Formats: sequence, C-alpha cells, structure tokens
Amino acid sequence: MNTEFSIIILSFNEEQHLPRLLESIKELNAETFILDSGSTDRTLEIAASYGAIVKYNKFENHPKQWDFALKNFPVKTPWTIGLDSDHIVLPELLEMLKNFKDSSTPADVNGIFFNRKNYFKGRWLKHGGYFPKYLMKMFRTGVGFSDLNENMDHRFVAEGKNIVWDKGYLKEENLKENRISFWIEKHNRYSDQVAREEIERKKQLRNQTIQPKFFGNPDQRVAFLKKIWWDMPLFVRPFIYFFHRYFIQLGILDGKEGMIFHFLQALWFRFVVDVKIFELESEEKQKNETSK
Repeated sequence: MNTEFSIIILSFNEEQHLPRLLESIKELNAETFILDSGSTDRTLEIAASYGAIVKYNKFENHPKQWDFALKNFPVKTPWTIGLDSDHIVLPELLEMLKNFKDSSTPADVNGIFFNRKNYFKGRWLKHGGYFPKYLMKMFRTGVGFSDLNENMDHRFVAEGKNIVWDKGYLKEENLKENRISFWIEKHNRYSDQVAREEIERKKQLRNQTIQPKFFGNPDQRVAFLKKIWWDMPLFVRPFIYFFHRYFIQLGILDGKEGMIFHFLQALWFRFVVDVKIFELESEEKQKNETSK
C-alpha cells in the first residue's frame, strides 16, 4: 500500500466516470476513499470492486461535501489527493505521483497544484483561459482544507508554500454534459447558489479565504480577479467576460465545441446569475418597503 498519499473522491451516480478514474490511479496502489451522496446506479458496486472505502453524506454543496470528507475519512498518509469522479490522471501526472516522496519534498511545501485539461463534447479546450488551469489537488493531510467561503467554486486551501506541477496533467471530462439539457439544468441549479453567495458578499456576510494577489499563486490570482468581477455592473459584465474569453483569450480557436461551451459558461450562465441577483435584491427591497 502506498505510504505517501491517499486519494479521496466524490461521487453521485458516476458509473460512466468512476471506472475511468479508478483505472487511471490503479498503479499508484493508494488507499482510496469515496464519499457518495446517494447513488442509485452501479457506482457503489464499482467502488467496491476496486477496494475503495465508501461513506455516505447528503449533498448540500461541493465545499461542504469536501469538508465532510476531509474530516471523516481516516487518512493515515502524510499527503491527501482530492479528485472528482469525472477526473482522469494522465500518464505525465501518474509518473510524477509514482515518484513522489514526502521525504524529498521541502518541509515548507503544503500544497501542490495539478494542471487540468478540460474536455467538452470530446474536445480539449486549449483556449479561452481554460489551459493551463492550475487546481490545488494535493496537500498535506491535516493542513489542507475545503474553502467554505464558496458555494460553488470549490477549492482546497493549504496555507504556506505551494508548488505547481505544470506537466502534472489531470483530465476533466463530464460525459453527462455532452447532453446540453443536462448542462443547462445543472448550471441553472448552480446559478441559484452563486447568486445567493454574491449577495451575501455584498452584505459582507462572506469574505475571501484566500488573499487576492495578481502575482500570487493560481488561486490568489483567481481571488484577485473575482474581486474585480464583483465590483462590475450586473448585465454588463457577462458580455465583457465572454468577449475577453472568446476573442482576447482565443476561445474562438476551440471550434464549434468551444463556441458552445464558452457561450454557455461565460455568457449564458453569468447572465442568468445576474438576473437572479437582480430578482433577489428586488424581492428584498420590496419586502423592506412593505414592512415600513
């Protein structure tokens, strides 16, 4: 059994995805924990066939689900890796993990960023700001934690020094999202949570866990850009964002699959969020006026 790291995975009806991921990490011989949120397909059967340890927790949002996982699985290794079921560890990352030794890692390094390759409708999205895309996925056990100041845009935080594995490629491809009705239904639900979160931030009920820094690590840079986003006017910012991604960051080179993805993710989704923020604020204003 691998003594350097353990792997935690989230799942819900992932019979399409889970075998791909578990096959891609099989050679690592790492203890694997799966937190499921009530699968009704073959997910649990597949998990058992690979020897994974499974727990159940009712899903509320990704940050809270990861928080439960990190606090309730008995990870004994010095490092933990957190993956989603639609991830696949690619050969370059697999080799880096095979050669990973805690004893060879500087003591002040607490987190490692992998480099995600995102696929949509079978196409790797190389442009539009989607590659390179660095995600904190590996961290010292007991040091890394789930950022509960986010509703949807989940991230792990490992305070202290972090390093980037630029060639540590992690493939992300959600096959369910190839059906556009699934994508729209999913992101319509997500937009509810994002809208509520942003209103809470306006009321200073939420703060960023990560210090915003333009020249900081990948997550600090994202935090810096989010701060700018929250100050931009509703209904205008989705068009600016789409234009920037599709033309300035060359999302147009991602073909028809990229056109669909960047339009939906950068413009449609963000515009729906803004509409819901507008609706929630209007309802609150009306209630306040009524109660006077």
